Amino acid sequence: MEPTTPSTSALSDARYHQLASAVLAGIEATVDRWLDDDVIDIDSHRTGGLLELSFPGGSKIIINMQPPLHEIWMAAQAGGYHYRCVDERWVDTRTGDEFFAALSAQASRQGGKPLVFVAG
Repeated sequence: MEPTTPSTSALSDARYHQLASAVLAGIEATVDRWLDDDVIDIDSHRTGGLLELSFPGGSKIIINMQPPLHEIWMAAQAGGYHYRCVDERWVDTRTGDEFFAALSAQASRQGGKPLVFVAG
């Protein structure tokens, strides 16, 4: 896939906040469901536009909104990633990789079992 690096976001600030907040809420709901279903014990803590996922063993994934850039950033053991909404999909600004696929891969690696996040 070709990298997607638009210089400016076509989203309004209000639409960006709506979409980015939905991403964080969806991740929280998935983690809560896994906890209820005894899939994995991931502790989630959200403060405003920052969501911290703490995995068994102590590793973390941090996802946070970047309103001035209309991006979502993810920090995981493997590194840091920036995502911008393009055609209703959050894509890596360098590689074009899709956010939920990347989050699933990082969470699976850090959680030690297959974990799949999907867009809400």
